[in-house]
Amino acid sequence: MSIESPDQVEPEGSAFRRRVWRIVFKSDTRAGRLFDLVLLWSIVASVIVVMLDSVESLRAQWHSWFLLLEWTFTGLFTLEYILRLWCSARPWVYAKSFFGLVDLMSVAPNYLSLVLGGSHYLAAVRILRLMRVFRILKMAHHVGEANLLLNALIASRRKIFVFMTSVLALVCVEGTLMYVLEQADNPRFASIPAAVYWAVVTVTTVGYGDVVPVTVAGKVLASFMMMTGFAILAVPTGIVTAEIGREVALRKQGLPSCGECGYTPTDAAAVYCSRCGTSIPHA
Repeated sequence: MSIESPDQVEPEGSAFRRRVWRIVFKSDTRAGRLFDLVLLWSIVASVIVVMLDSVESLRAQWHSWFLLLEWTFTGLFTLEYILRLWCSARPWVYAKSFFGLVDLMSVAPNYLSLVLGGSHYLAAVRILRLMRVFRILKMAHHVGEANLLLNALIASRRKIFVFMTSVLALVCVEGTLMYVLEQADNPRFASIPAAVYWAVVTVTTVGYGDVVPVTVAGKVLASFMMMTGFAILAVPTGIVTAEIGREVALRKQGLPSCGECGYTPTDAAAVYCSRCGTSIPHA
């Protein structure tokens, strides 16, 4: 997966459609840069409106105006999303891309609010669309660094899944043990789920303090869990760091990356990406 827009192919058809595509997906023309800047400021304004609407005192006085503005922005972003699908040479590829999904999620909450009240506040996800500023300001190298991190996270997903499953099993055991030790003297540990919740808060070193052990045995177990919590948190960091090092090493070797998902295969002679199956261009 890449955070760059995958729609770099000029569409076939009328000259008008190609011109619209260049304005919407590119920023190498005056009209394209103006379109993107207006879009970015509209995104900022729409997110501010959503946030202000969540303030009770402001909502009581200006709710009708906030509602009008929210639906105005939603209508504009809906038209923009439809326009992107229409002028794209590969509409399905765009729809599945990072920005395509974010564009869809930026308009979906308001329509969802017609069925589920309060869901329109999720429209604040539009702030993710500001990542387009990298393309507008010619900061492609930052996008490349973001893809490096994203590739490392994707490559680490299986290891992290195994680690998280192990941690889940561990906190269930420790929570159950704490329940056995505390239930008689501590009403806070009224059930195993409550004890497991405490175990999660303790192992992650968050420490809300709403549930605490009172027995000597419970405090000893809690102390052990607090000490091991630091080591547990270091494991996923090490996994991702190792994958980042791998990505950096491969890029230094000049190996070609997949243009679709951004993955860099270890085999220099690879013709297809081992992750998504896309053909890999070679110099």
